[in-house]
Amino acid sequence: MMLRLPRLLALQHAVRGALHAARPLLCGAGPGPGSPRWASSLPMNTAVLFVPEQEAWIIERMGRFHRVLRPGLNLLIPIIDRIKYVQSLKEIVIDIPEQSAITLDNVTLQLDGVLYLRIMDPFKASYGVEDPEYAVTQLAQTTMRSELGKIALDSVFKERESLNANIVEVINGAAEVWGIRCLRYEIKDMELPTRVKEAMQMQVEAERRKRAVVLESEGIRESDINVAEGKKRSRILASEAEKAEQINQAEGQASAMVKKAIAKAEAITRLAEALTEQNGNMAASLSVAEQYVAAFSNLAKDSNTIMLPANTGDVSSMVAQAMGIYQSLGSSSLVQTNPRKQKSERRPEPSDSFAGGSSGSGSVSGS
Repeated sequence: MMLRLPRLLALQHAVRGALHAARPLLCGAGPGPGSPRWASSLPMNTAVLFVPEQEAWIIERMGRFHRVLRPGLNLLIPIIDRIKYVQSLKEIVIDIPEQSAITLDNVTLQLDGVLYLRIMDPFKASYGVEDPEYAVTQLAQTTMRSELGKIALDSVFKERESLNANIVEVINGAAEVWGIRCLRYEIKDMELPTRVKEAMQMQVEAERRKRAVVLESEGIRESDINVAEGKKRSRILASEAEKAEQINQAEGQASAMVKKAIAKAEAITRLAEALTEQNGNMAASLSVAEQYVAAFSNLAKDSNTIMLPANTGDVSSMVAQAMGIYQSLGSSSLVQTNPRKQKSERRPEPSDSFAGGSSGSGSVSGS
């Protein structure tokens, strides 16, 4: 018995190698109805079997499911036990053939994809569906057409990830009874009609021109705003400067007027003091004569029509007239300053009136 075991193992490996070598000839190309599975070829029952890692062997005993062989050493009964299915537990990649789909806005697209799946339950994958790969492929195609019909063309590129997620969700919901789980789905290539491509290109160009015009207009607007703001600030500063200048001029004029008034008052005070001194009238006459001569020299400069008195050339008479006016003004000012004194001097004594009255009355009585 110990001598037969190595021979059986060698025979088993030889048979498995021959089956693996002949697998491309037996499998054919592409998924379809009746095409072989993507799992390993079926080995022969040699009583002692070594199951590779990431594989599950479905065993039937007398035509009925018996158990699932896990990786490692397994013992079977020849003739009674039969290896019916061999399922791979690795992640499987399936190319979804190119197909046409119509979007929500009636645009026909040609697109294909890639599907990544894994067998989670070997029993359901073996007995739940005849050909799991073909079934999942057809389900992915129909789901992709259905999901594309719900969105518009512009949203296909924006919602590509959500579209893939929806397809995966629908496939997992239907393939759960098959013991298969879809890990992810990716749209590999998408081809648009020629006219749609041209329209999209024109739309992109128009959008870029629009952006350029908008940016240019915004730049012009910002430039105008900056210029207007600069002019506004310049005018404000100019008005503030003019205001400050006018305030300074007004303050200067006011200060000058105050100083002039003080100087004039002081001059008038000194002039009054000088007039009260000896020979003050003569000095005033001299000053009036000088002013008269200066005013006479400026005649007929602004206009050629002048009205003059007859004795204009007689300086002495004009000075005497001016001094007479000055003296009359001085005497009137003295009268205004001492009106009560004059009234007291002109008021008659009470004794005089009484005496006059008594004499009068006496004369009347004497008569």
